[in-house]
Amino acid sequence: MLENWKRQRAVNRVRSGDGRPLTPFRWWQLVTGRKLFYLPRAGRAGAEADYAVDVYSSGRHADQNGYGKAHLFRDGRHYEQARLPAVFPIEGGEIEVAETLSGLRRAHFVTTGGDEMLLTPDPRSAIGRRLGFDRDHPTASRAIGAVSVVLLVVGLGLNALQLLEPILDIPPIVEQFGRFESPIHLPLWLNVALGVAAGLASTERALRLRYNWLLDAAGN
Repeated sequence: MLENWKRQRAVNRVRSGDGRPLTPFRWWQLVTGRKLFYLPRAGRAGAEADYAVDVYSSGRHADQNGYGKAHLFRDGRHYEQARLPAVFPIEGGEIEVAETLSGLRRAHFVTTGGDEMLLTPDPRSAIGRRLGFDRDHPTASRAIGAVSVVLLVVGLGLNALQLLEPILDIPPIVEQFGRFESPIHLPLWLNVALGVAAGLASTERALRLRYNWLLDAAGN
């Protein structure tokens, strides 16, 4: 029921577009927060149009309240727009786009039957380049992905242990359970380094649209 409520709220946020043409992805937009995806009609039963989803986390095409914004283009023209998380109903299903602080966690087409498919990222975008690397160099890509998970687990685990000590150092808890002392006390520079490493690992996973509620939600 909660998921249906969230979905309906996202659908209600959809607004009409202004009909402007879709602009190609430029190399310098790698650092501006733009993500571009495609959903062609080819191979989709009952498809009526080619779609593209242009996502901005910042800039003039983003939401003024600090939210990312998704713009839906139909046959190359601006058709609809909504702040993230966004759900765009189209023929045969809906396009779903959601983000975390590290990047996107979802850019999928979900059919009315419940099947999901990842939208095709523009090959010049950061996500397109990362998924292209995954396709061309699967062994190296898996190794990088494994390192990302390790960095998240180690960084978040060690920092969590140290944070528990001051959090649990309140009289009612100390009286009931005793004082908790973290077995690990790292220097500030190492804690900062671990935090940065965990942030980079979360970003790397976001470039592959990988999301785990425990790892990535904690990393954000």
